[in-house]
Amino acid sequence: MKAPIQQANQAAAKPAIQSVFDIGTFFASSVRSNLLEFRKKQKLFSQGDPANHLFYIREGGVRVAVTSAAGKAAIVAVLGPGDFLGESCLVGQPLWIGTAIATSPGTALVIEKAEMLRLLHAEHALSDQFIAYMVKRYIRTEEDLIDQLFNSSEKRLARTLLLMARYGKHNQQMMLPKVSQAVLAEMVGTTRSRINFFMNKFKKLGFIEYNGGLKINNSLLAVVLRD
Repeated sequence: MKAPIQQANQAAAKPAIQSVFDIGTFFASSVRSNLLEFRKKQKLFSQGDPANHLFYIREGGVRVAVTSAAGKAAIVAVLGPGDFLGESCLVGQPLWIGTAIATSPGTALVIEKAEMLRLLHAEHALSDQFIAYMVKRYIRTEEDLIDQLFNSSEKRLARTLLLMARYGKHNQQMMLPKVSQAVLAEMVGTTRSRINFFMNKFKKLGFIEYNGGLKINNSLLAVVLRD
């Protein structure tokens, strides 16, 4: 029989198992929220409406578009599972600056602004992950700007497709639902004819496939990395 001191030393040597904080699980079990089931092309909110809640996307995809006073529209964000939508209301933005439309069927948790602020003050694990998420979103916005300023429309299209497929993330989805070339043109910032040209090129090179949807192959990354 081992001495008590030896047993204690062995127990102390074992690494502690730390539980991983999962935002989705926390929201589903501990937060006062409403579950929203949305269909493809459903509008979640409109530009100019009061911003008093935010969304946590569980399934599906959402794009955010901004329309100028002259009627010109631009897609400024494409979001998917694990993303927040409308978080700018937390810092006092009174109105939505864009329109959010679902790109596929899905679900989202709708959390009131006051409830989210309470949680960020009370739940340190949540606030830590939320800050990390917002920093990543900021970096992504910087990358989008650099991409728009310095890269060709071909590279921008390839990067957009990889981002839509959530390439490199734990929940990457290389098979995308059908997306129109007009929408891709808005996202990339070019014409529909250029999108058509490059999509045909990507297909011929085996970077993408059409099979009831749009399949993004890992080889498409070569277009983004090419000098």
